[in-house]
Amino acid sequence: MAKKEVLPARKFNPWARVSDEISQGPSLRKDLIDKIEKQLNAKVILFFTSFNNEEAMITDNDAEMIENILSAEHNFGDKIALVLNSAGGLGLAAERIVNVCRSYSQGKFEAIVPHMAKSAATLICFGASCIRMSPTSELGPVDPQVPYLDDNGKEKWISAEEYVSSYDDLIKKATSGKTERIEALLQQLTRYDSRQIEQLKSAQALSGNISIKLLKSGMMSTLKESDIKRRINNFLLHKQTSSHGRMITMEEAKSCGLNVEKLELCSELWNLIWELYIRANWVVSSRARKLIETKETSVNISNN
Repeated sequence: MAKKEVLPARKFNPWARVSDEISQGPSLRKDLIDKIEKQLNAKVILFFTSFNNEEAMITDNDAEMIENILSAEHNFGDKIALVLNSAGGLGLAAERIVNVCRSYSQGKFEAIVPHMAKSAATLICFGASCIRMSPTSELGPVDPQVPYLDDNGKEKWISAEEYVSSYDDLIKKATSGKTERIEALLQQLTRYDSRQIEQLKSAQALSGNISIKLLKSGMMSTLKESDIKRRINNFLLHKQTSSHGRMITMEEAKSCGLNVEKLELCSELWNLIWELYIRANWVVSSRARKLIETKETSVNISNN
């Protein structure tokens, strides 16, 4: 009988390796990227933003940085696999990132979600020809997150739908004639700017338009726009999911008609992707806001 050799558990534990290699320079991820590229026969680009820093949202500069890397590395026509982990950001920036990835890959562009691609990051996934997810990967509602200044003049990011809904609820209560606390409601309403409310409603409409446009020009090209909107309703309105941060799983994404390819847990490909995620996420959780990387180039934006 063949003897089954059990290797030390440490060799299978990416966290142990991370603790041993605190510096986590790009050379430690290069080999992983190279192995993933060979398995997928694609150019792999890492795009991670920090979940711990509100200044790490997806912006237009990210599309420019990705294009600079692809142009410098003369990537024209090769399939692109974007390994994506982000809380989101600006919808128009997501649309520009999709345009860059599609243009440099001649439409052969797929997204890989090792952990979370929320809000505008989900929009980027909508623009891919397929989305690779594991049973634990998460997408999320695409109602926009927008910047605003709090009472201390500090920039914060809020969900447009949550902000507009709270305003509409106050208006409804104040005009219902069924409350004895009208002064308190009016006082709360002074915190809202009606012009900003209209801007947020426009941002919501734009997010829906971008979603439908990306899907219509990609993985749902055979469907009518009205059918696409109906299918992805869970993504467009977080009333369907109760919260902007609520996860939309691989199976839910499939049920909406998205072209999702399952990453089997414990497969060789998944183990490579997961270790790459752990290493890259350590960087954006400890010393950088963003990380954009290929096996040839690494760009990180440090925390202020």
